[in-house]
Amino acid sequence: MVETDVQSIVETESLLLHICCAPCATEVIHRLENNYDIIGFFYNPNIFPEKEYQKRLIEVQRLSALWHLPLDVGEYDHDRFLEMVKGLEKEPEGGKRCQVCYRMRLEQTAMKAKGNGCQVIATTLTISPHKRAAVINPIGREVCSQYGLRFLEGDWKKRDGFKHSVEISKGLGLYRQDYCGCEFSLRERQHP
Repeated sequence: MVETDVQSIVETESLLLHICCAPCATEVIHRLENNYDIIGFFYNPNIFPEKEYQKRLIEVQRLSALWHLPLDVGEYDHDRFLEMVKGLEKEPEGGKRCQVCYRMRLEQTAMKAKGNGCQVIATTLTISPHKRAAVINPIGREVCSQYGLRFLEGDWKKRDGFKHSVEISKGLGLYRQDYCGCEFSLRERQHP
């Protein structure tokens, strides 16, 4: 009788990663790729104008192809975003309007994850020095609890995450935008 070594095979969890843009995704993917089977999810109906949305989408698709990352793209419904933030147009960047936007995108990510059989979701949003993990992570936890999922909390800008994302983006020649995405952040950028 020949003895054989029996190895226990540990299945890696599937993670749906909400991606706001290709540059922000780079470092987050690097940090997660050894522990999760990552599927990217580009869902950003907040981005304005549509031409800017298309630029960012093309770059995420390019990164996905370069790094062999499966990618799902959500619907671009900017009118729905505007309806959800109605009355919050004059809120400062990072205020209540942004919280509504984060929730909208994370809820859609959770719904997509549930449909794809993913157990975990995360977002690239917290790599930005302009986004507060202390605001985004509780929204992610709350949304995931409603869908029976786990939210992988992160403050990806820590340990020079943002700096690394800039370096990787430059190396790959990725387009890097200079405002968050919506017309309100664009207006604030143009008229501080």
